[in-house]
Amino acid sequence: MERFEKPEISAIVVNWNRRELLRACLESLRGQAGAEFETILVDNGSTDGSVEMAEREFGGRAELGLRVIANRENRGFCAGNNQGIAAGRGAYVALLNNDAEAGPGWLAGLRRAIGSAPEIGMAASKIVVWEDPQRIDKAGHLIYPDGQNRGRGSGEPDLGQYDRMEEVLWPDGCAAMYKRAMLDEIGGFDEDFFAYGDDAELGLRGRIAGWRCLYAPEAVVRHHRGATLGLGSARRLELIERNRVLLAAKLFPWSLLWMNGAYYAARLMAGAWAAARGQGEMAHYPGLRGKLRAALALAKGDLAALRMLPRMLRKRAAVERFRKLTPGQVRALILDHRITLQALSRQAA
Repeated sequence: MERFEKPEISAIVVNWNRRELLRACLESLRGQAGAEFETILVDNGSTDGSVEMAEREFGGRAELGLRVIANRENRGFCAGNNQGIAAGRGAYVALLNNDAEAGPGWLAGLRRAIGSAPEIGMAASKIVVWEDPQRIDKAGHLIYPDGQNRGRGSGEPDLGQYDRMEEVLWPDGCAAMYKRAMLDEIGGFDEDFFAYGDDAELGLRGRIAGWRCLYAPEAVVRHHRGATLGLGSARRLELIERNRVLLAAKLFPWSLLWMNGAYYAARLMAGAWAAARGQGEMAHYPGLRGKLRAALALAKGDLAALRMLPRMLRKRAAVERFRKLTPGQVRALILDHRITLQALSRQAA
């Protein structure tokens, strides 16, 4: 049932076998206030009754304006969102993970931020940890010069330090808003990424095209961290590592790219030191067997990235058609929003 003939916002939820989380996610969208929106659910071949539940419990809700795209197989986060973007009718595109629940002012808050200036093409949410909503999950993004990105403020107690609207590097794809005009110019998600790091690639591509991102602190979302593949998943770590390399190869200026190996080595050493104290990403891979499994996943990710490098370099050349920032400006942007090695080594993705 459609709520608006032409909604201003298209809210997209991509789902794969998370029926109960999806129910809570859609219920949070049903409670949105002060926003004219439609909801597009893209299901990636779920076998747990997700589609049936959504159509039965939410299909007739006028306040949700739900439409369902049911894929036969898991096409991944990137392709699923691109399907939703193509099907949407709004001038603004909002993404909400199926493992996230939005506060009632989420869409309205993002809409205020993204509409505050013509050059604002992205808006970032204040994402808090579902189990502990007084702790920050992400308040925009930071990046390390080897291409590894992390949430700004990740793991910090929420003491009001992220309660002002301000420019950030890009939004987390868990809960974000994009201007359709930006997506029409630069394209949607790069489907070669499949999942993880895809929002960083899209965000940096948008920044290269001259678009900016604002953080909207009143747009609050609670997020179950690691619900897609699990925080200790080797496949998750492999994709994160592969996509880190692909991001750098596709979008980093050569002045940073040639130093990638040195930055990566420094991060690995800092990560190993943190792991010895039970901190950082490796804390999800306990014991010698866990560490070996993680090392193998990193190696597999790097090998997969090497095989895809020719394709990424072709895409790198294509970025020139909409480039507004010079390579020097991109380098400055990355370094201005750089996460420290100490903070990165202590955090987990």
